[in-house]
Amino acid sequence: METRWKRPSLWRFSLFFIRSFLLSASIGMIFLLALIYYAYSLGAPDVEQAHTTKMYDADNNAILETHQGKRRYWVDKEDIQEDYLTAVKAVEDRNFYNHAGFDVPRIAAAAMINLQEMRLAQGASTITQQYARNLFLSHDKTWMRKLEEALYTLRLEWHTDKEAILEGYVNTIYFGHGAYGIEAAANLYFDKPASDLSMAEAAMLAAIPKGPSYYSPHVDKERAQDRQQLILQLMEDQGRITTEERLEAENTPLDIQPLDEVDADLSAPYFSDYALKELQEKHELDEEMLTQESLHIQTTVEPDLQQAAETAVNDHLPNESDLQAALVALEPRTGEIKALVGGKNYKESAFNRAADAKRAPGSTFKPFLYYAALEQGFTPATSFVSEPTTFSYDEGEQEYKPGNFADVYANDFITLLQALAFSDNIFAVKTHLYLGPDQLVKTANAAGITSELRPNPSLALGTSEVGILELTKAYAPFANGGFAIEPMAVTEVTDAKDEIIVEGERSPSSVFDPRLTSVMTDLLSSIFEPELNDYTAVTGSSIAHKLDDPIAGKSGSTQHDSWMVGYTPALVVGVWVGHDEKESFNHAEDGNIAKEIWGDVMAFHQTETEHEMSFEENDQTVYVDIDPSTGLLADDACGPSRTTLFIEGSEPTTSCATQLDDDDSGEAEKDQEKEEELPEKKEQFFDRLKDWLGLS
Repeated sequence: METRWKRPSLWRFSLFFIRSFLLSASIGMIFLLALIYYAYSLGAPDVEQAHTTKMYDADNNAILETHQGKRRYWVDKEDIQEDYLTAVKAVEDRNFYNHAGFDVPRIAAAAMINLQEMRLAQGASTITQQYARNLFLSHDKTWMRKLEEALYTLRLEWHTDKEAILEGYVNTIYFGHGAYGIEAAANLYFDKPASDLSMAEAAMLAAIPKGPSYYSPHVDKERAQDRQQLILQLMEDQGRITTEERLEAENTPLDIQPLDEVDADLSAPYFSDYALKELQEKHELDEEMLTQESLHIQTTVEPDLQQAAETAVNDHLPNESDLQAALVALEPRTGEIKALVGGKNYKESAFNRAADAKRAPGSTFKPFLYYAALEQGFTPATSFVSEPTTFSYDEGEQEYKPGNFADVYANDFITLLQALAFSDNIFAVKTHLYLGPDQLVKTANAAGITSELRPNPSLALGTSEVGILELTKAYAPFANGGFAIEPMAVTEVTDAKDEIIVEGERSPSSVFDPRLTSVMTDLLSSIFEPELNDYTAVTGSSIAHKLDDPIAGKSGSTQHDSWMVGYTPALVVGVWVGHDEKESFNHAEDGNIAKEIWGDVMAFHQTETEHEMSFEENDQTVYVDIDPSTGLLADDACGPSRTTLFIEGSEPTTSCATQLDDDDSGEAEKDQEKEEELPEKKEQFFDRLKDWLGLS
């Protein structure tokens, strides 16, 4: 009985499912045929199109237009070198002549790969699809946009022959630096018409449209050449050229022309490049959308400050030198980039050193070390001996012997205040090893340093490479009371309908103790106080006359680099000067260039600031007049004093006069008393150091 009831029920369900499926499929097929008929009845689409995306500075002045009239030329297919057309088909659509707009096997293969990797690892757009997208559509990734793309693709395939589609495609794709179409690109990169391209040049130009800001030889020549050779290999694999032709093209030198005068009217070109990169990487807008949509991009760059930064770089870099420079200026509370210079001449080199280069920061890394020390109980009065020292590590297997600049040492105790003002390397390494190298890594990471840091003794002196923008933003917590920020170049993007498609986010996060950042700021202001000069001079003395309070900073140098990073309450500025190829840096002749550039920009900023600003005060800190050499309370008998900030309760309570011999018993006796004090202090430090190294 039970069996007789189950079979009809299962049969009814199966029949219902089959009928529903057939009905749905029929409706879907009718709908699809109706769409196809509708698309066909519309005829050939009008290919006339001229999208313009504009970028604006903080004062709403246009600083970039992606559609430049001088850079969009249309040439007949017969006037384009055949090798270029061959390269395009090889890399973009090998079955171009054998499909009706959609390469189904390629789509299926790409779908399988994307499914396996659980991401969009490969695309499968044909030349016709790309042409349709470039001409008619927005680039938002929605199903409706995909449907429109399919319809435009069919209209092109039905009403336009393949040669016309290919011609249209190569005349409308974007090649970077404002160049649209193959003719403009051939002129831009090789100063010749598209009809005169060599096979090597043709393959290079075919390499660029996949990502003009990434594969342009003006941005990264080596990366562009790698893709060029990949395309030549594809051409050979597909039987379009011979092995001999490929090898000849690979070995043909390319004479890439400098960016020409069309770029002369661009404002803040390095900043504009970075803003476009931010939109692609952070907000996932693809390059086609950015260059071929009518977008309004609102940015953070301040035109007057940007001009001051560019002028400072041009004024201080020697014309006959191959020295380069990079500069970043940002607002420490929001991360908004107010100025950015990526090199001394964009037309000669579009490589953005401010955003993409990494170099050893030298002593500009020390503020993170000394903040870590303050966290562990150090104060501005903490003392170590500055003298030539050899450090053993790795259980005594390795030695490290740093030196001070020009081999100048106090050969006596100095305070943390002096160590930072004079940039004493011995004090820094002793502090670093006393804390344990991992502590510095942890502190730098919290501030915003994401580059790999090697926790060895030399890290205290900034030997691990970091980015210029990365280091500059990491100073922001010192300026803003302890908040890490992320750099931001774009505040808003709207489309042709004035709808917001991107809105910049400001998301500071608390990482440092505001009491300690106040102390660090006070310490970092000391480099501009020549009155502290002692066994050597404060490192900012050469530019101190340009600047007003409040201001703080740190200089740094390596064998190949010169740095200056610092801040006011409203601006953080980082400057790097060096050679692209890491040649030895002539510090005797060029050692002050980074400081001079930084000083000019900061002086301009302080002059232009409409209202007075000061660093935030903390009610748990206290200013105390101290003797800079001993760190004890000041006394007229000890010489000049400095008003220095301490966390309340950590300030000195003993007068420096107690170290003076009241009865003037003679230098020999005073020296003997001092020698009796030193071993105890040294023993305390080196006992902890030996414990950390595992040598005790």
